[in-house]
Amino acid sequence: MADTSFDVIVIGGGPGGYVAAIRAAQLGMKTAVVEREHLGGICLNWGCIPTKALLRCSEISHLLKHLGDYGFSAKDVSFDLKKIVERSRKVANQLSSGVAFLMRKNKITVFDGTATLAGKGKVKVSGKTTADLAAKHVIIATGARARTLPGLEPDGKLVWTYKEAMIPPAMPKSILVVGSGAIGIEFASFYRNLGCEVTVVEVLDRILPVEDEEISAFARKSFEKQGMKIHTSATVKALKKNADDVVATVEAQGKSFEVKADRVILAIGIVGNVENIGLEGTKVKVEKTHIVVDQWCATGEPGLYAIGDVIGPPWLAHKAMHEGVLCVEHIAGLNTAHPLDVKNVPGCTYCMPQVASIGLTEKAAKAAGHQVKVGHFPYIGNGKAIALGEPEGMIKTVFDAKTGELLGAHMIGAEVTELIQGYAIAKTCESTEQELMETIFPHPTLSEMMHEAVLEAYGRALHI
Repeated sequence: MADTSFDVIVIGGGPGGYVAAIRAAQLGMKTAVVEREHLGGICLNWGCIPTKALLRCSEISHLLKHLGDYGFSAKDVSFDLKKIVERSRKVANQLSSGVAFLMRKNKITVFDGTATLAGKGKVKVSGKTTADLAAKHVIIATGARARTLPGLEPDGKLVWTYKEAMIPPAMPKSILVVGSGAIGIEFASFYRNLGCEVTVVEVLDRILPVEDEEISAFARKSFEKQGMKIHTSATVKALKKNADDVVATVEAQGKSFEVKADRVILAIGIVGNVENIGLEGTKVKVEKTHIVVDQWCATGEPGLYAIGDVIGPPWLAHKAMHEGVLCVEHIAGLNTAHPLDVKNVPGCTYCMPQVASIGLTEKAAKAAGHQVKVGHFPYIGNGKAIALGEPEGMIKTVFDAKTGELLGAHMIGAEVTELIQGYAIAKTCESTEQELMETIFPHPTLSEMMHEAVLEAYGRALHI
């Protein structure tokens, strides 16, 4: 019979959960993970990873349309949607298998089933596996799911969530994307680059609303140049479903109009998975479908913790992983553990052009009382960007004028999802503008623009 008593039990095997389990095992704790579906969670199986595989294919499609710019030519170029989807699923399956290997490597017991809290330090597993487990510490990492609205419920055929949008049986001629956050814009970019007519409806006054206003405006201009139709300050009031298409009634700025599309993708946020896990009768507090925790991810119930999407924004895999580590290290009593500062969590959107950011926007920095110095550098001023054929983009930095603290950085353009980590390190190390100015950036690289954007904030830019 398998062991049923542990030091730590993690409910959920997504990025936050499996990383928390690995760190607990590294620290000598006897650890178990309960996962009801697939190790790796939504991120590895139906989110971050497979969508990037899809977006890679759409990037290739984009390049093929511009072969002449690079001195190449090709005839009768086409794509096989079935193979694109199959590749995406293979990538996801490979990484999910990798997580299973990591569980074995770290001697973590995995229970394949649904977990329910069954009293202090007790977890009941049902479904594929049945077991009654006990542990001094239990970490909830149940994640979140797509949010729906009355009248916009997904049906799997005409109205899709992210899951159906990743495995289309055929390429629709037109798509209506409801919501312009990272998920909505990534799907809009994927389908547009493969030739689909795309319309985006956003209830707020700009797309990518969590980003800096300049970046949002730049992105909209770029997407519309690609042929996307974008409606902001707009609401979908009704959906009429036909046999193989949908007619949406959209209201924007007091006017009503119809949008006809083959399929609708809902990307209107997520809700935490807090139901049916036994929170009733505990001291756990839930607000707006998310579990309330302190700086160490502890809930109001002693010995019970929560991490990742189930505790709220930013809903990012790397934030969940970080919370898993800090939570476990706090449980272990390590004095190296530090509370998470959400201003040091980078965000990335893998559309074309890519968008990435960290810290405060210019508007938020001013609202917080900072006197700011702001720097910009355009991609068109960078040799590597021009050589790549990617001259469209911008890097923006926001500094505290008094202290030189880097308050935020915001980017749009090729490979900014890789570049943003440079500013993440700078923020974590509490670098000032002087240290960033004195850092030597290699030439020719895209990263040079990060240096120039710092210099420009202080009137010292060299190449514009």
